[in-house]
Amino acid sequence: MPNKDSITNTFIVSLVLCVVCSLVVSGAAVSLRGIQDQNKLIDRYRNIVAASGISEKPVKDLTGAEVEELFKSRFTKELLDLSTGEYVEDPDENYEPKEAAKNEEFNVDITGYDIGLAKREPKTWVYLVKDDSGSVEQVVLPVYGMGLWSTLYGYVAVDSDFRTVKGLTYYEHAETPGLGGEVDNPLWKEKWVGKQIWAEGQPRIDDNLRVGVAKGGPPAGMEDYMVDGLSGATITSRGVDSMLKYWFSDEGFGPYVRKLASDGGAAGKDEATTVSGDEEATNEESTSEEANAEEDESDESATDDTEVTQPNNDSETSEQKGESDGGSEG
Repeated sequence: MPNKDSITNTFIVSLVLCVVCSLVVSGAAVSLRGIQDQNKLIDRYRNIVAASGISEKPVKDLTGAEVEELFKSRFTKELLDLSTGEYVEDPDENYEPKEAAKNEEFNVDITGYDIGLAKREPKTWVYLVKDDSGSVEQVVLPVYGMGLWSTLYGYVAVDSDFRTVKGLTYYEHAETPGLGGEVDNPLWKEKWVGKQIWAEGQPRIDDNLRVGVAKGGPPAGMEDYMVDGLSGATITSRGVDSMLKYWFSDEGFGPYVRKLASDGGAAGKDEATTVSGDEEATNEESTSEEANAEEDESDESATDDTEVTQPNNDSETSEQKGESDGGSEG
């Protein structure tokens, strides 16, 4: 009678069990992949909605279906070319910025501010909240950079003046709970609401960037721009400071935000590429020169007529003033 406890039989039984179990696990993973992907998408929507602050109820209390409905009814998704500040025509809906940042053929060197990473994606998704007229009420931008132990991924919402932080949230990181992990703390995130990104009344250029984190609290005069760092998490706090400055710099979303401001929030796909700091500072001067040129043409036309009409100086002055005001930064 054959020995059922032989090494051969034991090996065969073990092999069969391994094969069966692996098939069950693989089948479960494949069958649940769609649900997992949907949950990741809903989590992304939830964080975008949280950063924007448009939900009347706490976002954590919303069901997945409510989050999805709110996102799809209020947000417009656009693929942004970071080098130009322009939207991409007919974007690939499957484009993943994280994967593009790893692709040596397409990724871009990170210079200037040190966010602990060497490369970034050339294009990324941005999320707009618009009013009934199509003007942008706020824009939600993805930000990321290194903390102490991990890369922090989050979203920052910018208000309709394109200078003020509407909200900040982080959805993926591996920082130390109770220390760097406090970037998730609602009390700390609340401190960002209303902070100014650039110096008040100044062009939106790198030299005027003010938003950030100050260990021990903002210095005098910087209360409108900075928040206190996280206790016991100096490196994580420094990472948040650097990533915000980088992503609002000319290498990040700076050109795009300037464009939104110059368009009055009515961003389109066929607008001018970008407005540099110098161009932004001289908009009023250029508009004034155009007004003077129009006045000269009007004078020449009046001279050619047989009957000369005295111009209305008050009206003309008012027009020029209106055009000059229209050329100032939004």
